[in-house]
Amino acid sequence: MRFEIIGEIDKVETMTEQNEHRFALCVRNDECEDLELRKVYEVLPDKRAEKDDYLRVVDESGEDYLYPKSYFVFVKLPRKAERAFAVAS
Repeated sequence: MRFEIIGEIDKVETMTEQNEHRFALCVRNDECEDLELRKVYEVLPDKRAEKDDYLRVVDESGEDYLYPKSYFVFVKLPRKAERAFAVAS
């Protein structure tokens, strides 16, 4: 699977306004058991959390939680991969 890094985390506001599905690659987890390094997660909208430098993602527990933005980089997935995420959720 190929990924394209589309920007730094500080570009969240612009991406949110476009109402696109957002995905982020986990690049750091500081031994957090519910995040896998190098795994792609869907980012759920949460403007308040983003203002505090957090992202809301559905982690390995199947629940959505807040994690520091610094744990992720945004990626743009091919449409087929985005559809796979939609079917899985």
